[in-house]
Amino acid sequence: GGHRMQDTYTAIIKQSGPWWIGWIAEIPGVNCQEPTRKALLETLKATLEEALEINRQEARQAAGEDYEETPLV
Repeated sequence: GGHRMQDTYTAIIKQSGPWWIGWIAEIPGVNCQEPTRKALLETLKATLEEALEINRQEARQAAGEDYEETPLV
């Protein structure tokens, strides 16, 4: 959509045997496993966007009505 994501997130990645595993430092609970580094980074990015969208929806539901959205820099 037209929303702006935070400029940078930190992917923590490592090779473990035949797999690459990764986490996103700023988003707890997100972790992925892929056979290649490239696939891992793509999956982490997609999972990050999904997690952010879920968090947004939950935050908006929690706020109820009559709220404002303002960027934090």
